[in-house]
Amino acid sequence: MPRSKKPSSHKAPQVAIIGAGIAGIACARTLAQAGMHVTVFEKSRGCGGRMSTRRSPFGDFDHGAQYFTMRDPRFEAALATTAGTIKRWSANTVRVMDANGQVLATTGRPNDAHWVPVPGMNALVKAWATPLQDGSIPGCDVKLQTRVTQLEKVNGKWCLQVENGEQQQGFDHVVLAIPSAQAQTLLADSGLMPDWQSKIADVLVDPCWTLMLAYPQASQPGLSHLGPHWNVARSTHHRISWVARESSKPGRSAIERWTVQASPQWSQEHVDDAPDRVIAKLTKAFGEITGIRVTPSHAEVHRWLYAQTRRPLGQPFLHDATQQVSVCGDWCLGNRVENGFISGLELALAIAEA
Repeated sequence: MPRSKKPSSHKAPQVAIIGAGIAGIACARTLAQAGMHVTVFEKSRGCGGRMSTRRSPFGDFDHGAQYFTMRDPRFEAALATTAGTIKRWSANTVRVMDANGQVLATTGRPNDAHWVPVPGMNALVKAWATPLQDGSIPGCDVKLQTRVTQLEKVNGKWCLQVENGEQQQGFDHVVLAIPSAQAQTLLADSGLMPDWQSKIADVLVDPCWTLMLAYPQASQPGLSHLGPHWNVARSTHHRISWVARESSKPGRSAIERWTVQASPQWSQEHVDDAPDRVIAKLTKAFGEITGIRVTPSHAEVHRWLYAQTRRPLGQPFLHDATQQVSVCGDWCLGNRVENGFISGLELALAIAEA
């Protein structure tokens, strides 16, 4: 990530970043390299956001973002700093399937190379967050399992109210690197009304149910895999939009595993369904597309309430210079992994320049 000149002030500015996805960590690293003290607050047990990896007895699943592309040279330059973590995913075919598993189009290898971190999607953000966590960058920290519930100004400094009743004080600037709906709620709960808050309300982000299936029986002698000979497919099935063989990705376990992502419309219609019901319906649809009708040894689902941006903000970030509060995230520019990176990077550069 580009380095900026350190501030001339003897006391480094204190910045609180809420959210440890790729946007939040990109912003944190860039600000730390500019000489600021950064504290990242993350409600989950690890960094990554939707670049997450779910463990199972049969191997891991990338149950959020499936891969990323490199279109922006700044993103490519940042990835070069962790080159050993990134591998190209050469999926043998990318197909578009109808509801009955018939091929509508075969695109071969995609125009944009598909890249994945190893051993899982969360490895990239974890690698970038490590210097903030292990003391390599003095004054910086990542606080996991720490949900921020309210923001307020105390003696001209930001005070963060945490869910367990604690307070984190003394911040000059606050960055919300969380989904748009969550950012809007936190601002409202804190009684904050930046001039640009109405712009966040115009952003639309769809939910997504993700199904994870494992078939260790495919590893029996004489079987290399079950079902189709392709590894990735986009689908027009009313329930499913994407299926991918996890074991086809580099650096993964060889046990046959599939990640299945429901369509935005179906996910919205069934957003409050019980997990068991979602598993049954998506497994049935998966069998219709792939021909795999064997009972899986492992099946679980994860519901992403904010997954795919349908209507982005249209600019990389929002910043209130008077109140010193900002927002960033992939939803500002789209839904690609590199959208999140660029959003966090550009916000950090704007803060550092100011």
